[in-house]
Order: sequence, then structure tokens, then C-alpha cells
Amino acid sequence: MLFCATQMEFMFPFDWFSNAASRIAPHIQRTPVTFDPVRQLYFKWENQQVTGSFKARGAFNKVLSLEDWEQTAGIVSASAGNHGLGVALAGKTIGAPVKVFASEHASPLKLEKMRKLGAHVELVPGGYELAESTAIEFAAHNGKTWVSAYNDSQVIAGQGTLALEIAQDVALDETINVIVPTSGGGLAAGIGAALHGLGAKARVVAAQPEASAFMYALYNGGTQQGVVESATVADGLTGAVENGSLTIPLVRQYIHQFVLVAEDDISRAVALAWQEYGQVIEGSAAVALAAVLSGKVTTPAVVVISGGNILPEHHAEILARWGAK
Repeated sequence: MLFCATQMEFMFPFDWFSNAASRIAPHIQRTPVTFDPVRQLYFKWENQQVTGSFKARGAFNKVLSLEDWEQTAGIVSASAGNHGLGVALAGKTIGAPVKVFASEHASPLKLEKMRKLGAHVELVPGGYELAESTAIEFAAHNGKTWVSAYNDSQVIAGQGTLALEIAQDVALDETINVIVPTSGGGLAAGIGAALHGLGAKARVVAAQPEASAFMYALYNGGTQQGVVESATVADGLTGAVENGSLTIPLVRQYIHQFVLVAEDDISRAVALAWQEYGQVIEGSAAVALAAVLSGKVTTPAVVVISGGNILPEHHAEILARWGAK
């Protein structure tokens, strides 16, 4: 990735996305796009991805790009859940040991899936930010290979392959919004940069829960100091952004609009996805649909459903609350 001082912008080479698509193709699903003509919404169903989340794209691209010695040294990551699943599967695929640091508040379902894939999971008291800093320190002190969930060009390129698929299925003109769930910004940066490289005219919209608005604060004010985090059904979108993350300038450059959504709208979107489309989605994925339901983003739009790893009992509670069957 290059930085152009005269234009004050970051240029993400487009061939990184096409190379990533070729690299990860044998290991991921090409997920479907469907269209709801009543709501004027396209849905990109990454809940049907291997591991149940888009995170497998970036994880595989990064891990498969590592040198042999980096793989052999062992891979370390931090995750709210879905990234750890992607890294665990990628590590298992190439035979590399994986250690994932996760917040003690991470989804038990995702943690158990990581363990079943052979990853060693270490719980860290507190939130994602502490798990991430602990993991980075552990990797540095023990000669392990650090794989960030978002602050890595190969991870961003892998996530951006999702945009290449969307562009093949949807005519992305200037009337269409592409709505992306956002936390550390890897997916938003990847999709934004890839669509820019394709020359697509669509507007890219980042959506984040009000309860964890760190990247939103960086996008609008340049700092995340003072952001107060609270519990959210979008558990995979929690935690502060690593200082100096590559995603910060990329999100500022390629995202046209950034919205926050309330907890009620997120859970309502989870229920609607099941009631109307028969799809199980997690709260982190539902923020994109919530942005439409709340009226903050107009249609037509492409809604990126980023994952479906939600505890069955939690899903049932949400459906019952909203009267969905």
C-alpha cells in the first residue's frame, strides 16, 4: 500500500484484491446475493461463508501469504469471535499452530468453534482492546506471527474480495448505497478501496452500534478518546481501534457516510432477517440492515450481512421479543 504525500491519500493497489481472490478461492464460499424488490434491498449473505462470517476471507489471505518460517513459528491473534474462527481454520488448513486471545465477554459459541478447529483460546479479563494488546505483546515476546483482525494490508485485501463478488451481481451506480458493518474498519476499508479500484459509482456507508462508536469517532473527529462503550447485541463490533491502524485513513478516504444504530434497531433487524428471509444473522451483521430500518440510509442499497454466529437461545430471545416466528 502506498502513501501519496501530494494528494494526501492512501492508494491500495487493485491487484492486491484480484490476487487475494485467486489465493483464497479454494478455501471459501462465493456467497449468494439476493434481491428484495419491495424494500429495494440486495443482500450479500456472508452468514453462509465458511466459519459463518466474512472474516475467513482476510484470515485466509493473510495466513496463506505468510512465509514458511512465519507459519511454523505459530500464529497469534486477538478476536471478538469471528476473526479467531477464520484464523483457526486457516491455521488448521496449513498445519500451523494458532493461539487466539479473546475477551472474557466473547461469544461462547464462537470460542467453542475456535477450539474445535484446534486453536488454543486464552481468555483475557475485560474487553477486546485489552485482549488485542495482550496478544500483540505475547506475539512480540515469544517470536510468534501476529495476525491482526483489521490492521493489516493482506487482511484488508482479503475482506475486499467481497466487493468484487458484489460488483459481479449488482449494477453499482450512483443511486446505490453499499452498507457495511464496521468496527476496526477492515471490511469497510477493503470494500471501499476495492469498489474505488473497480470504478464503481456506489456510495459506501459504514454502520456501527451506538454502544461502541470508536471508528465513528475517528472518522468524524480524528480521535476515539472519550468514547464510552456499553453492552451491545453486536458483540463482534466492540473495542477501540489500534492506534495508527491502516484502516483509519482508508475509511476516511473511501467511506461516503458513517451512521450509528441503536440496540432496538439492531435486534429488530435480526428478527426481520429470519421472519422475511429465513436467515439466521448475528447482531454484528444486523447493524447494516438496521441502518435501513432506522431510516438513516436510503434505498436502493446492498446490505452486507457479515455473519451468522449467534447463540441459538439468544436468537430465540430476539425473535420472541419482536414477535417473529
